[in-house]
Amino acid sequence: MIGAIAGDIIGSVYEHSPIKTKKFTLFDPQCYFTDDTVLTVAVADAILTGSPYVDSIRTIGRRYPGAGYGGTFYHWLLSEDSGPYNSWGNGSAMRVSPVGFAFSTEDEVLQNARMTAEITHNHPEGIKGAQATALAIFLARTGHGKELIRDRIREMFGYDLSRSVDDIRPSYSFDVSCQGTVPEAIIAFLDSNSYEDAIRNAISLGGDSDTLACITGGIAEAFYGGVPDEIKARVEEILTPDLWEVTKAFCEKY
Repeated sequence: MIGAIAGDIIGSVYEHSPIKTKKFTLFDPQCYFTDDTVLTVAVADAILTGSPYVDSIRTIGRRYPGAGYGGTFYHWLLSEDSGPYNSWGNGSAMRVSPVGFAFSTEDEVLQNARMTAEITHNHPEGIKGAQATALAIFLARTGHGKELIRDRIREMFGYDLSRSVDDIRPSYSFDVSCQGTVPEAIIAFLDSNSYEDAIRNAISLGGDSDTLACITGGIAEAFYGGVPDEIKARVEEILTPDLWEVTKAFCEKY
């Protein structure tokens, strides 16, 4: 999951200033972690502790009220009503990466991805985005090749994965939906030759950069066998101690 967090941090400075190039400083001096990281850590915490996903997300999410949540999610987070609100936004996909690393069967991955999503994102597209992301991570970490991953995700979820990053980039723009983010993030991974290249692909699309790179980063970490040590070190420097403690514990266990 550290690959997802690194993607969020690297992409943070381009969320509102999108770029259409792979040539950029990997860790801009102004980069920071966003709600993508906070909620990814919350999902990891739930898995580690056996807590309900909703409880960990509320507890850890409330520690960081300024992390950049969407308006509807922010209202949900601070309210006492834990009911979902039928969202199809990409928030369900950006927080799910720990599921792809922690569980040992496809059925468990798909079930838990649904559980992480439907506490808020119970729209079919919200659930689908979380499941597709988690399954791609699971397939990548269990030794499956890119073409099998492409075929399985396309067959199960109906995403168009026939495009390339170069095909997408010219006309792509900011999109907060799962259906407009998850396929593009997966393609950024499929078109890559390394973890860093995957992150650069995702950000160069010029969309919701931190979330694109977060989703792509989790899959790329699983496929390429981790993230470079220098990237991991920068993540540790940027995260707060409580977020790093959970991240470290999760990575050591899974």
